[in-house]
Order: sequence, then structure tokens, then C-alpha cells
Amino acid sequence: MSSLNIKQTTPTSNIVSETMASSALTGKIEADVEIKASPGQFHEMFTHKPHHVHHTCYDKIQGCDLLEGEWGKVGTIISWRYVHDGKAKVSKQLVEAIDPSKNLITFREIEGDQLKEYKSFVATLQASPKNKGSGSIVHWTVEYEKLHHGIAHPETLLQFLVDASKDIDAHLTQPN
Repeated sequence: MSSLNIKQTTPTSNIVSETMASSALTGKIEADVEIKASPGQFHEMFTHKPHHVHHTCYDKIQGCDLLEGEWGKVGTIISWRYVHDGKAKVSKQLVEAIDPSKNLITFREIEGDQLKEYKSFVATLQASPKNKGSGSIVHWTVEYEKLHHGIAHPETLLQFLVDASKDIDAHLTQPN
């Protein structure tokens, strides 16, 4: 059973606060999702096999293409085709950081639909072993800067990442 915990924090503190962050242009939101797959399996999917993600959640992600570089390498540029809030969207991202020892990968938006509303948009995922039992906790962190105060905080995008994580987990843990 997957569980979800979303928190919104200001960029200058770890205090959970939607009111403080709602008046700022910059923000950070985070979510944890419990999965059955191992941290390594989940990390591998986003690091070395993101082009396979659409097979696990085609209703959300239609494809991922390698534009520059090499799968699993920092500096690689990839393009995602996905559906968010009922609309087809595109995201061109730079793989900014990979830490296999922490099962961590960071993507920075460099072109695409997110930059129509956000000056910067960075998503980091880290998969860690659960404290008890098998499985993992996937921790998503989204750091962003809105173009103006009329732009909403990206909670629906964070939920999209959580939902995609659950679909990927179901694929990774299905019996052969």
C-alpha cells in the first residue's frame, strides 16, 4: 500500500508553512511515497532507463528521449513528453546531479512548458530503504521560482510525480 506525505516549506527554513511560501516567488515542496521496489531498482529506472518510464505509466508519460549525452551521466539532456492536467506538455531537462550511493538524481528544467510559469524548476528524487521491512521511501523535492505572484505553487506537478512513482513501482514489482 502506498502512502503519501506532502509538505511545503519556505526556501529559508524547514518550517512547514503554506502561508509563508504562498507570498514568495521561490519555494520548495516535498513528498514521500512508500514503494515496494528497492531503492536501487527505482533509481536505475530514472538514471539509466528513463526512456522505459512511459511503458509503466503511459497515461501520464508518453516518452523520454535522449537529446545530448549518455543515459546515467551528469550533463545529459533529455526531453519528456507527458500529460498534466489534461494537456500534452514537453519538458527539456538537464541531469544536474547523480549520486548512486544515495540513489539520488536531480533534473533541472532548461526548456519547455514549465518555464512558461516558472523562472527555474528543479526536481530531485531520492530513494531510501524503509526503516522496517522491504521496500523504499521515494522522496521528491521540487524547488522553483515563479515568474510572478499569479502563478500557483506546483502541488499538482508534485502529485503527478508521486502518482508516476506508484505506477513505476507497480511495474518494477510485478511478478515475472
